[in-house]
Amino acid sequence: MLERMDLRRPAFAAITVAGTNGKGSTVAMLEAILRAAGYRVGAYTSPHLIRYNERVRIDGRLATDAELAAAFERIESARGEVPLTYFEFGTLAAFELFRRSAIEIAVLEVGMGGRLDAVNGIDADVAVVTSVGIDHTHWLGATRAEIGYEKAGVFRAARPAICADPDPPAPLTAYADRIGARLLIRERDFFIERDPNRPQDGWSFRFGDIVRAGLPYPALRGEYQLDNAAGALTALETLRDRFPVSQGDIRQGLLQATVPGRFQVLPGSPVRVLDVAHNADAARALAATLARQRVAGETFAVFGILKDKDIVAVAQALRPLVDRWYVATLHTARGASVEEIRAALAAAGVGAPVAAFDEMRVAYAAACRDAGAADRVVVFGSFYTVGDILAALPEGAGDGR
Repeated sequence: MLERMDLRRPAFAAITVAGTNGKGSTVAMLEAILRAAGYRVGAYTSPHLIRYNERVRIDGRLATDAELAAAFERIESARGEVPLTYFEFGTLAAFELFRRSAIEIAVLEVGMGGRLDAVNGIDADVAVVTSVGIDHTHWLGATRAEIGYEKAGVFRAARPAICADPDPPAPLTAYADRIGARLLIRERDFFIERDPNRPQDGWSFRFGDIVRAGLPYPALRGEYQLDNAAGALTALETLRDRFPVSQGDIRQGLLQATVPGRFQVLPGSPVRVLDVAHNADAARALAATLARQRVAGETFAVFGILKDKDIVAVAQALRPLVDRWYVATLHTARGASVEEIRAALAAAGVGAPVAAFDEMRVAYAAACRDAGAADRVVVFGSFYTVGDILAALPEGAGDGR
């Protein structure tokens, strides 16, 4: 289909971003920095939280219903008897809209894995793997080695292949070596430097003889966002001959990049945090950020998750921080039932009270009602969980960071 629609080798440059966690944040930083530098940028991400249009951004705006529908019609007319999945349809539509909008560079988030993902159908000028953890085991394998190999499939011969995970599994590095990619690994080829005693000085990024000092901490919350920022900056440095960015562009981009549902703090009281953490690594990162931002009162967890996730490991990561659990079934075929969640919480050693609800929004309302001004409500476990709550908020209530 890429060949049929003349999209196999598009005129725009492309950065492909794969990884277990951190993809969306890395895409957002790359997009914001490149747009600050004045480039016309397309961004393709998944999944969406509320509206499908969130997946395709053209020069900072969401693709319209009319644009998407027209692209789907063109794909349908061209495909004949070629079968396409939902994600393949969407990926083709994004590429088609980017071409028609004459963007200069696209930042593309892999849906799952890398090697066999539809996004990998075009050859990226730079590929980034943000992290390698355990997720989607039914499709990608049960070990970091197997999953790392799948993610390495986005690398290309003689092109930069960036790994922001400082401990990449051997199959990832072996694949890069075998195809002749220019592999760059965090803490080996590029570095994050900061003085914890002087956070007001910001942080520094170092790559070869390039040093960018005094950088602001990203608007996206969480210490792990520096790892994502370092991967993004390395990608941009490898493209500096074609897409140069200034220190000012980087500062502006880091401060402006936002992604709904990534440690998103809603305005008002009590403190309410929305995070799409849905696997063990993401849950541990969420727990670390919550631990650093303590509250005087209790922490209430509003939790819904897919049944094919490691629910026990996710719960174990948050168990020390949560005083009460409010759980609900996600109304999708893959959603874990409240009975399954209760059993997983028990297996994780959760001794805190657990209240069960039929609807995620009802669970959230109950947690907010029970929470005092000094307490904290944390919504997490899935894109579905966060999306359901965001969709129910009044207009503008989800605009906080």
